[in-house]
This record gives sequence, C-alpha cells and structure tokens, in this order.
Amino acid sequence: MGLLRSIFGSARLSQDKKRIVILGGGFGGVYTALELEKSLAKSPDIEITLVNSENFFLFTPMLHEVAASDLDITNIVSPIRKLLRRVKFFQGEVISVDPAERRVRVCHGGDAHAHDLPFDYLVVALGSMTNFYNLPGVQEHSMTMKTLGDAIHLRNRAIAALEEADTECAQAIREPLLTFVVVGGGFSGVETIGGLHDFVMGSLRYYPNIKPQHVRMVLVHSGDVILPELGAELGAYAQRKLERQGVQIITKNKLRSASAEGVILTDGTFIRTRHVVWTAGTTPHPLLKTLGVECDRGRVKVDASLQAAGVRGVYALGDCAVIPDVRNPGKFHPPTAQHAIREARTLAKNLKAEIRGGKKREFDFVTIGQLATIGRRTGVARVFGLKFSGFLAWFLWRSIYLSKLPRLEKKLRVALDWTLDLFFSKDLVQFMTPRGQSIDAMSAAKPVTVVPDCAVAAHEMQHA
Repeated sequence: MGLLRSIFGSARLSQDKKRIVILGGGFGGVYTALELEKSLAKSPDIEITLVNSENFFLFTPMLHEVAASDLDITNIVSPIRKLLRRVKFFQGEVISVDPAERRVRVCHGGDAHAHDLPFDYLVVALGSMTNFYNLPGVQEHSMTMKTLGDAIHLRNRAIAALEEADTECAQAIREPLLTFVVVGGGFSGVETIGGLHDFVMGSLRYYPNIKPQHVRMVLVHSGDVILPELGAELGAYAQRKLERQGVQIITKNKLRSASAEGVILTDGTFIRTRHVVWTAGTTPHPLLKTLGVECDRGRVKVDASLQAAGVRGVYALGDCAVIPDVRNPGKFHPPTAQHAIREARTLAKNLKAEIRGGKKREFDFVTIGQLATIGRRTGVARVFGLKFSGFLAWFLWRSIYLSKLPRLEKKLRVALDWTLDLFFSKDLVQFMTPRGQSIDAMSAAKPVTVVPDCAVAAHEMQHA
C-alpha cells in the first residue's frame, strides 16, 4: 500500500507541476533562466525548460574581437548546461507555438524529428534576425555579424584575402581583394570596422607584397555622424579617429545593391570589393507573428510587467518585445543587452508572483551607459551622463564587459587573451573544418600522382 501511495503520489505531483518554457538562449532567455534557478527551479512542483538552437550562450558584445583575432573563439561562449544546473535544456529549433493548446513544437536531431513541449507559462526571448530590406544582391554577397559563425567567417575571409593578394598572379584583383566595406554606422558596424582595420593592418608585416596603401576600409552610414546613440559630439570624435587611422567614412548614404564585383551606393558610387559586412538592419523573429498575441511592427507588445497584452502566462523580453517606459509615457525601452539582463530579473520575479501569489513589479530601468571601441586601444563612452573618449573609454569598455561575462573561467581566459595581445602579434590561422584526405587500401597499393587544382584547371583550359 505504501508503494502504491508513493507511485500515485509521484504521478499526481508530475501532473500538478507548473511548466515554464523559455524560448531563446540570448541575454533575455539565459538570464531569465539564471534568475529562476535561484527561486522557482528549486521547487519540486516547478519544471523549467530552456529551448535554444545552439548549446551555448554567446556574449555578443565581444563578437568583433573574435573577428579581429583579439580573442579565442571559444572564450566568449559558455555551454548552457554549465550555466544552468536545475533548469532543463533542450537544443532544437522552435517550429511553432500553440497558445490555445499551451504547447511548443520543436525539432532536433539528424532527422529533424519533432517534439511537443507543454507549458503553463511561456517566456519568449527569440531575439531578432538580420534584415536585408530586399536590396538586390545584398543577402547573397554580404556577411553579417550576429553569430559566432559570422565572426569566424569574416576572420577567415580577411586572412584568405591577404594570402591571395600577396601572390604575384593576384595583382589585377588586388584592389577588390583588399577592399572591405562595412554597412551601418551603429555600434556593431563601428566596432567591426575598427577591429578589422587593426587586424589587417597589423598583419601586413607578414605579407611583403602588400603595402598599407593597397588596403581600403570603408564604412557606410545613412546618418550625418556615426554612432548616433552616443550623441553628435562622441560620434564626431569616433569618426575623426577612424579617418585618421585610414578608414574611409561615407555618411548620408545607403547601400543600393551588391554583386560579386562590388557595391553600389544610393548616390551612384560604385566600390569594387569582394567583402561586404552588413550591420544596418534587423527584423523580429517571424515566429512571433504566430503566437496569437498583439504585436507592434513584428515585436510582442507587453505591459510594464512584461506580460503579453491580453494573454495569461505569456511573457516576452529583449529584442523581440516592445516594452513601455513607465517614466516616459509613449516611449519604449531600447533593445540592448543591459536592458535584457534587468528585464530578466523583473520577469523572473513576476513569474514567481503569478505562481506563488504576490504583487507583480513594473520594469523600470534607466540606461547606465553606452560604450564602443574604435580600434587602436581607443573608445568612446557615455556612462551616467559623463562622456569619455580615447584610451580611458577603451579601458572602461574592457573592464565593464569583462565583469559582465558569465563564469569565472571565461573571465580568466579573456583576461589572459587580452594580456598576451599586448606582447604578441595577432594570430593568422584560419579556422577551417574540412575533413582530412584519405585513401582506401586498394588505391594505396598503387602509385598516386597528386595534381594541384590550379594545374588541373590550366590543363583543362589548354585543351578546351
């Protein structure tokens, strides 16, 4: 009898569990899970699951440092399973959400088979995606800077361009090979062009056939001054500094189209290049439109408690949510990492209040500051209303973001990378993932002549 009571008691407890499903492993999703670990995740009647397409959390503010070879690629990512001990993790793609049935459909595995995850409470933190605005050829001929793969790809492309441009047979195409165009004068674009410029120019000592004048770095911005978020004064300072370093800044202009030969700007300017980095636009995740909640320009409309308007138990935060600013009626909070971290704290407390009973809190936060690096150990910053520029701003950037990086192990690794960077040149190794060449046993018994690909191409052209 005791055993039966134990079995039926466990089954009843499983049925009575409150299930919280968090969609997205960025700042909003992961920090919500971390906050819930401290409270609700300890309770046996609560089950929390985080769903993300990758098994790691990416610290995006340092992404450009991976592209510029300042940091090792694994040091700005943390395995989600190491961050979360009580919250369950499911690696997979979110296919759909059924608010009426309270289910999330996800797929994973080599065969992409589907699972249904039931929920009582849903946290939407799916972030945003790159928007190319249907500009001709831009999606096909440009790189982005949103993922770890993007940063590695840009680094590989830069190194490959240097290797090819250093050869004698590349003289005719050296100009487009060594021209890099970054579109977008916000934080991502400015930090990308600054880091990329430092990396390429610092590597020229190892490429004797490439001169500094052969390299062209171009930043295209639609406004009057870059970094409009920091104000005209700091933006103008950053612009002057980049131009003194040799970066060409084209303002009051946009990208019209891109092709394999180069890009065309809205004023008709044509730039020969093989490397275009697009940082000029994002769009909300398309799945948000299927949630059955009210949206504003594709993002979920929430109240000050971060609950979706008119839908019980559905919350949203970060890039994919429109969050009202209680101090400034009619205005909304910006989609930044520092806001997402604070939103996660408020959301976790409100979830606990809804489940356990209590009064919900309104999200109320004022931006502490904004910082950007612009290359050559120089930065710009506005913190608590005070403006900083030069080395001090660069030092503040590194100090603040190092303190925000999750896990002591990663902090130590990044600090070590930065220290070594003071004494040694940047690494020029491409991170490629092709499998090694192999040969079967029968072929191994016979003599094999290896012909380089370029020799094969020349032979075919001679006999065409």
